[in-house]
Amino acid sequence: MAYSDFTLERLKKDFGVEIRSERTLFPAVAPMEPSPWLIESLKRANNMGLGNEKSRSERVVSPVLLELSNRNEDSFAIISGVNLEGDSSRGLNGECDFIMSASSLQDIVQAPVFCVTEAKKMDIDLGTAQCAAQLLGAAQFNQREQKHVATLYGCCTTGVEWRFLRFSANTFVLDKTHYLINEPAKLLGVLQHIVDEQLFVG
Repeated sequence: MAYSDFTLERLKKDFGVEIRSERTLFPAVAPMEPSPWLIESLKRANNMGLGNEKSRSERVVSPVLLELSNRNEDSFAIISGVNLEGDSSRGLNGECDFIMSASSLQDIVQAPVFCVTEAKKMDIDLGTAQCAAQLLGAAQFNQREQKHVATLYGCCTTGVEWRFLRFSANTFVLDKTHYLINEPAKLLGVLQHIVDEQLFVG
């Protein structure tokens, strides 16, 4: 097995995790206005079309994450297309679309705290299960590396639609609120909140 083979039901059965949802994980997050560069990038992406996963990744997801990195002076690593080895004996292994790591080193994964999964075939529910599996893998990785990270965040996205989830105390909480790329200020506000909580508090 690999991350992409899991369903939420399989995660519950195999790992004993709890799964629930909340109306919103981010009730008081302030919007963050996008830069002119991001606005122009998203406009061009829309004009060029987003017909497949690769184009959505390159033209939408990457610019959003680059915007976030730039706003935070590249203080964390965003690594794409890297293998995250959690526990391969239990299927927690495979490639992650994007990992945010609590390190400025861009070459290797160190202390992953946020995983972004692109929804294959625009199936955000299936992508959410894959992202949840990656967060379990990240938790295993951090434990093995003796990096204590109490809460991990993840996101599944089609490029157009973004759905967040949180993992802590063996419980996944899925956000019922979905964020859309045509409202980038709300999306960036949530992403900045995650950065602040994961990397800058304390």
